[in-house]
Amino acid sequence: MRATLILENGVVFHGESIGLPGERVCEIVFNTSMTGYQEILTDPSYAGQGIVMSYPLIGNYGVNHEDNESLHPWAEALIVRHLAARGSNFRCEAPLDAYLKEHGIVGIQGVDTRALTRILRNQGTMNGMITCAENFSVQEKLETIRAFRVSGTVERATCRQAECYPAVGAQLRRVALMDYGVKHNMINCLRERGCEVTVFPAHTSAQTVLERGFDGVMLSNGPGDPADNTEIINEVLKLYRSELPVFAVCLGHQLMALATGAQTERLQYGHRGGNHPVRDIAEQRVFITSQNHGYVVKGETVDPSIAEISHVNVNDGTVEGLRYLKGNVFTVQFHPEASPGPRDTEYLFDRFVAMMGGER
Repeated sequence: MRATLILENGVVFHGESIGLPGERVCEIVFNTSMTGYQEILTDPSYAGQGIVMSYPLIGNYGVNHEDNESLHPWAEALIVRHLAARGSNFRCEAPLDAYLKEHGIVGIQGVDTRALTRILRNQGTMNGMITCAENFSVQEKLETIRAFRVSGTVERATCRQAECYPAVGAQLRRVALMDYGVKHNMINCLRERGCEVTVFPAHTSAQTVLERGFDGVMLSNGPGDPADNTEIINEVLKLYRSELPVFAVCLGHQLMALATGAQTERLQYGHRGGNHPVRDIAEQRVFITSQNHGYVVKGETVDPSIAEISHVNVNDGTVEGLRYLKGNVFTVQFHPEASPGPRDTEYLFDRFVAMMGGER
């Protein structure tokens, strides 16, 4: 079936429908990862977005239930150069196209994803529409595309009630994890280090957490503009003012910065992929990181009496981490839990456990 991708700037790409035939409007972003498409689709940080995979062959090892990073995919659409008709891997349970159909994800293949990625890099992330309609007016579609806004994504992605996950092996510490759109492997990285993890909905009050006697708090990744979450930011400030160790990742990192007086800004096209170099200033080392974000903390707005920049992006110099001077609080923009991506920075979970008094 024929499919068409229309970008907000009026550029049109033609291709073949994959996944669920239909029409979908979303924010179009690109990811440079060569593998890990299933983890990417099930990352809640992609809520409201259509993903362009810059690698030309996607789906060649199929999908399986073990690689999901949440209960279901969150991406609205998938755009690829070529979709493998079947998966060739001993863990494969179904082809990617069947998975897309099962979960209602609209897609298109046969698109020049190299040209599309260059447009998004040069002109910035923009809205787009995939449609299987045969006869339509591009101008009329553009009105719908340009009116679209991604909103309310944290409320959609967060859990509905608290849930406890036991430690793997001997329990060393108890951690409260604020779910703004958490990935399963973030929970697993804590459990493997002897932490019992209680996952709380995003709008849980700080008082509720502080009254439960946890040894530390983790603020998760998540989708959307961090500045939209004003109520959550107020609760994060209360956690910052407590004596509990706090480790925050991605959206959690941005929320902590906003709570302490810094500002965030939107990147032109974001950082999404598994090969982003980040320098740990204290360690004087560069690590290859997994990333997925469209916003960053503005370095010049960070009060030096409150926090210092601990990590920077080697490619563009943007802030990738903050170490707070008051209390045991540190945050990073990248994903130390990876999935998909390199596991070079999992040492940060060890640092968090050590801050709580556990073993490294």
